[in-house]
Amino acid sequence: MTRPRSPKATTISPRKFDSVEQSAYLNLWRTYDLLKAYEDRLFSEYDLSAQQYNTLRLLKAVHPGRVPTLELGTRLVSRAPDMTRLLDRLEARGLIDRERLPENRRVVEIGITPEGVKLLSTLSRQVTECHSRQLGHMNAEELEMLNRLLDLCRQPHEPPDSHWPKTM
Repeated sequence: MTRPRSPKATTISPRKFDSVEQSAYLNLWRTYDLLKAYEDRLFSEYDLSAQQYNTLRLLKAVHPGRVPTLELGTRLVSRAPDMTRLLDRLEARGLIDRERLPENRRVVEIGITPEGVKLLSTLSRQVTECHSRQLGHMNAEELEMLNRLLDLCRQPHEPPDSHWPKTM
């Protein structure tokens, strides 16, 4: 049963943006929200967050090597506010392991386990298909232009020590 509308209720009509910058920012936010829903559904099937997946992907890139916790945090696509808790969850599932360096006990290095590698292998095709559903309606030239524009947008805000690859 639907509730009757209050006589005082008004319909929210589309309003003009205060600036072209505001329009672009809200457009980015809306696009992110729509596209992120695809990966959220995929990763939830494996009880993973996007940050946990990204962490595993970065560790696999250096496997069988290891990465210090602090360096790993700087290489994530988005910052993890509680890196320790993120790593605790992955370790509890047997997807990563941690090792303190004997020569400097303050440094903890992280490595991916065979179980973590196996999970990434299982997800590989599905992640590729997810990206195709998200952006497959655009051609290569449009995607390259989008990458250049996003690089340009991010450029003045990117930390000087950023490891993020540039497409420009």
